[in-house]
Amino acid sequence: MTHPVLAQVTERIAARSAPRRAAYLRRIGEARTAGPARGGLGCANLAHGFAACGPLEKLQLRGNATPNIAIVSSYNDMLSAHQPLKDYPDRLKAAIAAAGGTAQFAGGVPAMCDGVTQGRAGMELSLFSRDVIAMATAVALSHDMFDGALLLGVCDKIVPGLVIGALAFGHLPAILVPAGPMASGLPNAQKAQVRKRFAAGEIGREELLEAEAASYHSAGTCTFYGTANSNQLLMEVMGLHLPGASFVPPGTELRDALTDAAGRRVLELTDLGDGYTPAGELLDERAFANGVVALLATGGSTNHTLHLVAMAAAAGIELTWDDFDELSKVTPLLTRLYPNGTADVNHFHAAGGTAFLIGELLDAGLVHADARTVGGASLAEYRNAPVLEDGALTWRPVAAESGDTAVLRPVRDPFDEHGGLHTVNGNLGRAVVKVSAVAPERRVVEAPARVFDSQEALQEAFAAGELDRDVVAVVRYQGPRANGMPELHRLTPPLSLLQDRGHKVALVTDGRMSGASGTVPAAIHVSPEAAAGGPLARVRDGDVVRLDADKGLLEVLVPDEEFAAREPDGGAPGVEEWAGTGRELFQAFRQAVGPAERGAGVFG
Repeated sequence: MTHPVLAQVTERIAARSAPRRAAYLRRIGEARTAGPARGGLGCANLAHGFAACGPLEKLQLRGNATPNIAIVSSYNDMLSAHQPLKDYPDRLKAAIAAAGGTAQFAGGVPAMCDGVTQGRAGMELSLFSRDVIAMATAVALSHDMFDGALLLGVCDKIVPGLVIGALAFGHLPAILVPAGPMASGLPNAQKAQVRKRFAAGEIGREELLEAEAASYHSAGTCTFYGTANSNQLLMEVMGLHLPGASFVPPGTELRDALTDAAGRRVLELTDLGDGYTPAGELLDERAFANGVVALLATGGSTNHTLHLVAMAAAAGIELTWDDFDELSKVTPLLTRLYPNGTADVNHFHAAGGTAFLIGELLDAGLVHADARTVGGASLAEYRNAPVLEDGALTWRPVAAESGDTAVLRPVRDPFDEHGGLHTVNGNLGRAVVKVSAVAPERRVVEAPARVFDSQEALQEAFAAGELDRDVVAVVRYQGPRANGMPELHRLTPPLSLLQDRGHKVALVTDGRMSGASGTVPAAIHVSPEAAAGGPLARVRDGDVVRLDADKGLLEVLVPDEEFAAREPDGGAPGVEEWAGTGRELFQAFRQAVGPAERGAGVFG
C-alpha cells in the first residue's frame, strides 16, 4: 500500500501540474507518427540521413519496418567518469543490429567536471552547462531519423541535461546507459583529514596532491556519493536505467552485458515494438515523487533540488521544494555514504545496493510500485540485481538483509527517521539544508554573521585568523543570476576546522555545495538570491543569524523595519568582470535564468 503522505504529495503535484502536463502530453502525442518519422522525410533529406551508412543499414533505413536508435554521448577521455563510454557506440550498434535494429551516433554533448573546475572561473559555467547539454541533445535528436534514444552520461549536469533534452522529444523512448564507478581508492575518512591538514597549513601541496591522486585514480565515476552517483541512483529508481545498472564497475563482463541489454531493450520500447514506452509518459508525477524519496532516503546531492525540479518542468510537471520537505518528514535515511559517512558507492553496492534499497522502499509503500520503467512493467522489477549465469544476463533477488548495516539499513532500523534534506524559511528567504551528515546537536546555530561576496574572501579571512569564533558565514552573490551559481566546495575544509575547534559554525549562501557540505550545517540555494534583490544583500557583519534545520528556520535577528530600510550592499560581477574562460559567451544565460527554487534553468 502506498504511504498516505506519498499519495497526497503526488496527487498535489498532479493537480497543480494538470494544465501544463496536459499540454505537454498533447504536444508529444502530436509528434508521434504512424511508422518511423523518417518515412515523412523527402528523398534528399533521407539520403543525407543515411549517406554514411553501410549497404544493409541503408536498405533498412529506406524502409519503415526497422527501428533506428539515436546514440547521444558525453564521452571525453579527460574525465574518468566518461572515459569508459568511448567504445559504447560500437558495442551498442552491434547489439542493436543483432536484435534487428539500426543505430546511429546522433551527437555528442559537452561534459565538464566540477572536480577539475572547483574554485576556478570555469565552475561559473557548470550549472549553465546543463541547459547547453539539453539543447545539444535536442539538436542531436532533431533530424526525424530516430525511433528511440540511448543517452550515455554520468555526472553532475550531464544526466539532467540529457533528460531535459530527451523530454523535448518525449514521444521517443529513452534509456540512460551508465559507465559505473572506479574501484575504491584512499579511504574517505583519510582523504578528509588530509584536506583539513592542508587547510590548516600542516602539509604542503605535494602531500595533498598525493592523497587526491590516490582517491581519484582510474577510469570510472568518482566513488563518493555526490551528484554523479546521486544521478545514477535516481535514474534507476525513476525507471530510466535497466535494473541494477548504476554501480556495476566499468570494464567488467557484467557491465558489458548490461550495455548490450540496453541496446536490445530500447528496440522493444519503440513504437515499432510491442511495449511502446515514450519517455515523456514514463516520467510522470509518480516517477518524480519516487526520485525525491530516493534522494531523501540516501542523503543524496543537494544539486537535485535544482535538477529534479528542472527535469520535471521539462515534462510539464511542477515540482516544488515543499514537496521535498513534506516527503522528507516521512522518509527514513537508509544509507551512510561519504560525505555523510566514510563508505563509498562500492561499499553500498556490495551491501545490497539499489535492489535492496528499492525493495525496502517498496515494502514500506514509500515509492510508487506501479510507476513505469524501461526495465519492466513496474518498479517491482528493480528489487532484483543483475548477474551472469553461464555468460547470460539475468536478474536475481538480493539477500533479504543488508550486507553491511553501517552503510545500508532497512526501513525498520534507519540511520534517521527523516530524510537527508530539509527546507528552511524565514526573513532571509528559502534554502535547502543537507542534514544527513550533520550531528543533531549542530543543526541549530545562532551566531554573528561574517559577510563575504566570494569564497576567496572567506578563505583569506580564515587564513588571517579572523574567523576563529562562533560564526555564520554568509557568502552571497553566488546565485545563478550573479555568476552562474558555482559550487563552493573549497569552503568545507576551513569551516570544518573551525567546527572541530569547538565553535558553532554555519554557512548561508545563495550558491551551491553539492553533496560536499559535510558536517557543517549549510543553508544553500538561498532564494531569492542576492543579485535578484534577495535579503542576503542587506545582511551586515555582526548581524545575528539563526539557522534551525530541525524547525526549518533561517532568520536574521534584526528588527523588521530596520532590516527592510537597509540598502543592498555589495554586488554581482559586471559584464566586463564576468569574462574570460568563456564566461562572456553565457551573459544571456545570466539574464534569462530562473530562481534556484524553480530549478535555475533558462527555459521558460
